[in-house]
Amino acid sequence: MNKNSKYLYKIATYEHELKQIHQLNYQTFVEEIPQHEENDQKELIDSFHDDNTYLICLDEDTLVGMIAIRDKRPFSLDKKIGKVEASLPIQVNKLCEIRLLSVRKEYRNGRVFLGLTQFLTRYCLEKGYNVTVISGTVRQLKLYRQMGFIPFAHLVGTKEAQYQPMYLTKESFEQSVAGRQMQRMIKFLPGPVHMNDDMYHALAQETISHRNDLYQLKWDMVKKRLCKMVNAKELQILLGSGTLANDCIAAQLSLLQEKGLILCNGEFGKRLIDHAKRWKLSFEIIEKNYGEPFTNEDFKRMIQPDTKWIWGVHCETSTGMVNDIELLKRICGDKQIKLCLDGISSIGAIPVNLEGVTFASGVSGKAIGGFTGLSFVFHHHPIIPSDQLPRYMDLGFYMKKGGIPFSQSSNLLEALIFALEEEDEHRYKRINEIHHYIRNFLENHDYSIVTSLANTAPTILTIAIKEHIHSSMIGEVVCLQGYQLHYSSEYLKKNNWIQVSCLGKHQLNDIQRMLHIFHQVHQYESKWSLLENKQ
Repeated sequence: MNKNSKYLYKIATYEHELKQIHQLNYQTFVEEIPQHEENDQKELIDSFHDDNTYLICLDEDTLVGMIAIRDKRPFSLDKKIGKVEASLPIQVNKLCEIRLLSVRKEYRNGRVFLGLTQFLTRYCLEKGYNVTVISGTVRQLKLYRQMGFIPFAHLVGTKEAQYQPMYLTKESFEQSVAGRQMQRMIKFLPGPVHMNDDMYHALAQETISHRNDLYQLKWDMVKKRLCKMVNAKELQILLGSGTLANDCIAAQLSLLQEKGLILCNGEFGKRLIDHAKRWKLSFEIIEKNYGEPFTNEDFKRMIQPDTKWIWGVHCETSTGMVNDIELLKRICGDKQIKLCLDGISSIGAIPVNLEGVTFASGVSGKAIGGFTGLSFVFHHHPIIPSDQLPRYMDLGFYMKKGGIPFSQSSNLLEALIFALEEEDEHRYKRINEIHHYIRNFLENHDYSIVTSLANTAPTILTIAIKEHIHSSMIGEVVCLQGYQLHYSSEYLKKNNWIQVSCLGKHQLNDIQRMLHIFHQVHQYESKWSLLENKQ
């Protein structure tokens, strides 16, 4: 585990945290630095308290360090040196002031200060601040410089309590001791997934024209590799997200002018329904609860003599559930029904055989591990161009033009080629091992996983958070400590769920550290949200 793992960094929200903030404020700026008058309560409430956001460090339930941040003018420093921007030697886009940087004496070994600075930097980047200013005590100027703070303007304060105005930028932090020690954000997202530096190098290759013979050669290589991966005969590559690929499938279904059936047992099944409505398709719906599998009885009840196509999601990202593709293929084969699949979260994560599937969508990101921006439609049959469709969504036109009818990105294609270099068997093994490790941890700590093991795909784990805790708050705190979970989508907030993706190329120590922080945050919030709600 990381040496800082016993500390919890978060944004202060509870009364017991605020009380400790006032106490530490008193200890630092009354007893240690004689800046304010003594009082019997031994607490100092900052004059800007109502505007402050407090970033704090906790050792179990004890507050050991803090920083206050605000962007409401005037700043404290404005009152001392005039408008801050006039003295800064750099361009300011969005500015904030930090104050009350304080660490308990017994914790002043540099680790808490380092962690607070890294936490602050992530918070400022998330909020869009490009410059942060502070009045740094002259007693700790060396430490401030190690964190990337740069002096400007003249000293302020009194003879007993002198302060140096300083500023911090993303660039100065990255060049500092603290910045060099801070790891890049580790993503446990279904997309974009976490990548290594080699992938970024592949993306940065010299751009070539999509009309160049070399581009066609690379495109053909990608097509052959992808078609082999899923056992498909044809592939069209689109410059856009998976939503574009599913719109192109809906466009092809619109040409049939026949009735279909859409399967929905999660958020992305609902999105297929939305695609179909926008294309004015004629269809019925088999709708189940999120995470509930489709059964043979469902199809017997809903398939009618005029049902000519079925469209469903293979791996439902919203729950982590994998729907039974073999059952669908068997039913559609027996009844001569065209089967279409959203394979965006399954292709590259689990073995997929598209034999017997009319259309299937996929993407360059997610399990395949390339950058977001390319999407695929797999098929087996020739497609004829149609002037009834928008030019950009006409798969027949793509096929007629050899797959490259419009401008495409050689950089995204280059990164995709690099991602495909990894053997499929190794990719599947890695994803399964990560899923197994994370699931074991969650089950051993009594977390509620939405999808049962029997119906789950190894791509993602969906955790149902207890009602008295907000899933998005847990996600935000974990993210500010360097590990990005999936929590911000509307359907996750609505259900109070948080997700951990297993698709990235993660090191074991990163997985362990993420799980430690997640569990630490969850346990703390579970305890204090209950205690303060009872008061």
